[in-house]
Amino acid sequence: MDEDADLEAAVMNGRMCIVSRRSLPADALIRFVVAPDGQVVPDLRRRLPGRGAHIEARRSVVETAMKRKLLSRALKRELTGTETLADDLEALLVRAATGALALARKAGQLTTGSTKVDAALRAGKALAVLHASDGAADGIRKLDGARHARAAETGGRPVPAYQSLTADEIGLAMGDLNVIHAAILPGGAGAALIERLDALETYRGASARETNEADAGHQPAS
Repeated sequence: MDEDADLEAAVMNGRMCIVSRRSLPADALIRFVVAPDGQVVPDLRRRLPGRGAHIEARRSVVETAMKRKLLSRALKRELTGTETLADDLEALLVRAATGALALARKAGQLTTGSTKVDAALRAGKALAVLHASDGAADGIRKLDGARHARAAETGGRPVPAYQSLTADEIGLAMGDLNVIHAAILPGGAGAALIERLDALETYRGASARETNEADAGHQPAS
């Protein structure tokens, strides 16, 4: 089977990445469609009509698809917007994460401030913790101690810790509050926020879940 036939098969199989030709779970892929004007559009919710092509939801894979012009070939037309697609997609994922953060705050499924976050972690009430990516290393290290202390008590793994958003991005989502640390609490909005943060970090090539699994044996700070 030649490469164009392989591409056609990947398009027809909605769970196959057009770069690797591997079948992947839906949440590991991003669907792309083309607008009437030829603009390529990421279909994050997989709801837009028309012919679509899927790419693994990692920036490096998207960049490979653009370099090899695979998306244009898979969608069978010339496309515009491909030069900035990797950056534009990251910006969309950031907006999705900040939007989910705002919803979690409204739902009461966040607690903020180092002291409250520490308490939520040690009490086992936090599903995950979010630090501003430009937050002070000392404050992050202290809360890492709480994460690992709780894991040592329960014999489990530390809850995920994310550094996906800057303090300004968090503050904008939180209504201009100065937030450096937040604990994500149980509930639908909290779970949705974690999904968005996972998607953003996976796209960037640094999954918080993978990182925290790797440091599961870390000893808690005294």
